[in-house]
Amino acid sequence: MKKILFYSLLSLIFIQEVNAQKKKPLYTFPFGVQAYTYRNSFPKDVAGTLDIIKSLGITELEGGGAKGVTLEEFKKMCDDRGISIPATGAGYEELRKPEEIVRKAKILGAKYVMCAWIPHKGDNFTIEDAKKAVEDFNYAGKVLKENGITFCYHDHGYEFRPYEDGTLMDYIIKNTNPEYVSFEMDVLWTIHGGGDPVALLKKYGSRWKLMHVKDLKKGVKGDFSGHTPSENDVVLGTGQADFPNIFKAAKKAGIKHYFIEDESNNEMVNVPKSIEYLKSLKE
Repeated sequence: MKKILFYSLLSLIFIQEVNAQKKKPLYTFPFGVQAYTYRNSFPKDVAGTLDIIKSLGITELEGGGAKGVTLEEFKKMCDDRGISIPATGAGYEELRKPEEIVRKAKILGAKYVMCAWIPHKGDNFTIEDAKKAVEDFNYAGKVLKENGITFCYHDHGYEFRPYEDGTLMDYIIKNTNPEYVSFEMDVLWTIHGGGDPVALLKKYGSRWKLMHVKDLKKGVKGDFSGHTPSENDVVLGTGQADFPNIFKAAKKAGIKHYFIEDESNNEMVNVPKSIEYLKSLKE
């Protein structure tokens, strides 16, 4: 009887190992990173910072150059390391002159341009602010599309204030022209503002084109400020984000590019750990 139990246990272990090996990696997208992650390093050593990024196996960068080098020089430095720049950023004030945004994006080879902040007074983001943003996003997005570039607005948490039967984020998405305006989900800020990443990905599907992959520290209660201490940005998989289900929903929505972003001041330790977590995810 003992021998039967022993061999039965061995068989069970063997079957479990075989099944585990059959599971496919959940995160199969190219590793990308938001340049802001290395904001403390780029000003000191652009080439050295890009070398660090390359050493981590990262092949995509969301950014717009670096201090001390031209856009052309930055692009070449990235090319030399096998790093592409599919997306870059633009300040809200630049949206009224989108031709300049187009010029910069084309130098970098970026097909997406994201804006990450809508100006508003203090922490009080209002429907008037949202309506103004809709107008400016539609205007700039049209010019960008005519030049082969997709405009994306990056949510920052304050847009999840309740409005009518939804939120101000719902208002912005529903009132912008899908032909001209898409969106980049920042997982941390979505959660911080009270949004549900999975539900939003399912609800608006292909309106989402890009994603900032970042995690909010457990126990942190968010608000509508769009601000949180840097130490609340933690290694992926250790915070509040349900990444297995987020990635499944993101795949169905058709997200095009994923950028790891770490706003802590411990990025040299955090990013490698986050990449190991992403590699460990299985379907």
